[in-house]
Amino acid sequence: MSDHSTQFEATSGSLVLTNAILLYRSGTPGNPDPYRSQRQDIAAFASIHTIKQDADGRPTISAGVPLLREHLHQWTEALGKTVLPEILPSTVLVAHPDLLAWWTPAQVRPAYFALSSPPADLRALSERTVVPVPYPPHFFVATRSGLGVYALKANERPTADTRVMHSPVLNVFVDGSLCWGNIPMPKALSVISIPDFERAVFDSWSTHPNPGQELTVTGKGGLVALWDDLAARRSKRFPVGRLKPFIPEPRRQVRRTPADAMTVGKLISECAPR
Repeated sequence: MSDHSTQFEATSGSLVLTNAILLYRSGTPGNPDPYRSQRQDIAAFASIHTIKQDADGRPTISAGVPLLREHLHQWTEALGKTVLPEILPSTVLVAHPDLLAWWTPAQVRPAYFALSSPPADLRALSERTVVPVPYPPHFFVATRSGLGVYALKANERPTADTRVMHSPVLNVFVDGSLCWGNIPMPKALSVISIPDFERAVFDSWSTHPNPGQELTVTGKGGLVALWDDLAARRSKRFPVGRLKPFIPEPRRQVRRTPADAMTVGKLISECAPR
């Protein structure tokens, strides 16, 4: 039988094993994955134990006491996972240590265009320029691994059933993820980081559409032509009717329908930590 035990060595300045948490649950012993049980009447209990060293310096678990909220608070502080209370703005939909979701209303913003291969017939974006353009309402989902950027049709706080559209921002991939390039990603996943996430989306230079992104809007000319027209006319409102619903690529070759369009609730659920 192989030995899967962990060896601890007491050396100066090293971490010292001080406590152990034991989890108890009802069910069949030896269940390979008890957390996926379909039963709803599972009894569970947790206890915390101090660790003592035997005569040979090996750690042994002493008698324990029930695990209390105070114990969890102490250890989350020690692990640097403390979540401080904060007042949430009306634009925030979800604030979780591992997920942040919010929306922004439609507005005119300065846009930064430096197209690497501009078409010959452009009127406003043929050269590097900063020009005010209208943006549709946007919906964002930030996680530890990245930022999802999506557009909305209605200029109002979305609900779980609100359909999500492709964002027309050029630095967004067709799967909704932001192309960070050399933009530093915010280290904190909290409300105070929202302005940093938004600056990464709206205040970075757009050099070209990402693969497939030209097909995320309807109408003649594609995405670059749309932005050029809006910039040249100094438009104040984005034509949300030209946005296509965000429908993730299926894992297998099946035909997608409008019923497959993603909603705010589905996106948050898919991005939520497991």
